[in-house]
Amino acid sequence: MTRILAHLTLFIAVIGIAGTVCAAPGEAVTDAEAAGPDYAVQGEYLGEVQRDNGGQPYGVQVIALGDDAFRAVVHAGGLPGEGFEAGGRKYDVEGSRSGGTVTFKADDGGSGTIEGDTLVIRNSGGDVIGKLKKAHRESKTLGKQPPEGAVVLFDGSSAEHLQGGRLVEGNLLAVGCHSKQEFQDFTLHLEFRTPFMPQARGQGRGNSGVYLQDRYEIQVLDSFGLEGKNNECGGIYGQRAPRLNMCYPPLAWQTYNVEFKAARFDDDGNKTSNARVTLLHNGVKIYDDVELPSITPGGASTESPGVGPLKLQDHGNPVHFRNIWVLEK
Repeated sequence: MTRILAHLTLFIAVIGIAGTVCAAPGEAVTDAEAAGPDYAVQGEYLGEVQRDNGGQPYGVQVIALGDDAFRAVVHAGGLPGEGFEAGGRKYDVEGSRSGGTVTFKADDGGSGTIEGDTLVIRNSGGDVIGKLKKAHRESKTLGKQPPEGAVVLFDGSSAEHLQGGRLVEGNLLAVGCHSKQEFQDFTLHLEFRTPFMPQARGQGRGNSGVYLQDRYEIQVLDSFGLEGKNNECGGIYGQRAPRLNMCYPPLAWQTYNVEFKAARFDDDGNKTSNARVTLLHNGVKIYDDVELPSITPGGASTESPGVGPLKLQDHGNPVHFRNIWVLEK
């Protein structure tokens, strides 16, 4: 661990939240006001830290793990997609709450404190070397409206275009449905929100999936701050990891923008070319015209010529969707 990265380990003072009720073990919270004090700490912090050769940008993602435990993921260069890119320097530090304070300690005595929405970084001598502001990012494609000719599958008014579709919270779409209309080659836009589940881990933390033609799953998961594997948010499940983990914190609205070309078959039913996909997660391209060599688990049993539906997987977690439209090619 380099000296400056060690200095970025955090000592976080949480003001005004002592005594607030935390999420219960296994509970999935969909309302930020009910999420408790850990949710107030969790999030992204961005700013410059002074080094011997001047200031350099850093981004920190603070993850709530339940039972007063936290993890800080420090990114040299900034936050993912905004300064930090694949292969950049990053590291994790575990932390815990004692009373009203959450503490992450470095071996060399480096520390930091959150004062309001500012993370103040200090070196081992107590000198301030950086002030990181809490960032509340929005996807560049959030709220993107359907172009002329698009099929609007869900606009918040009803779930009539989705088999098994049901409204939650008045104008959001629950998991466990598929489009009545089927598609071959298309452009897709959808928005999703994962719940706050600090006690959960791995595939049990805000899990769903977007199945293209009910054959190829783009994973939906609360993967905020994780490595970015093929079974995490944005991954082609079991096949390909995103080039960059662009997952936002739980309860933040996120976007997928997909360009999809279906697999092709000859007259005898033999596949002549694989399906292909380009994917933007929160407005950042994480796949560029990559091949999908086979189906993924949990959807249709085989690849075949022609069209297929869009499916939103029910994996037992209250992931919600909105603003879903498809433009056929």
